[in-house]
Amino acid sequence: MEVMTESRTLYEVIGGESRVREMVDRFYDLMELEPEFALLRAAHPPTLDNARERLFMFLSGWMGGPDLYIEAHGHPRLRMRHMPFAIGTQERDQWLRAMAWAMEDVGIDEALRLRLMESFYQTADWMRNKPD
Repeated sequence: MEVMTESRTLYEVIGGESRVREMVDRFYDLMELEPEFALLRAAHPPTLDNARERLFMFLSGWMGGPDLYIEAHGHPRLRMRHMPFAIGTQERDQWLRAMAWAMEDVGIDEALRLRLMESFYQTADWMRNKPD
């Protein structure tokens, strides 16, 4: 795995805009295609275009690239924005599984995937808002 320095952000190490977009697109493609993500898919509107764009924009800034989400929508307020959706352990786990699969499919280095999954788990777990 490439070492990140003050001069190289995670966004740059992962491959920049095209790689982040590829990862997000694969994530939502898997959500549409794979039956194991049915619960997660059901929590989204019929078209995923808006969700794809918002996740791409968010991850861009979160990884140290352009703050596209903040520029367009203000502070992410992730938990508040997800409160209208029932998120439990199953939804969390499906989100994490789809993202892990997407990162593997687009060729993100294993050590980097593990590091990202730690952060994704912390955030996804914090987003839970319904009892199991």
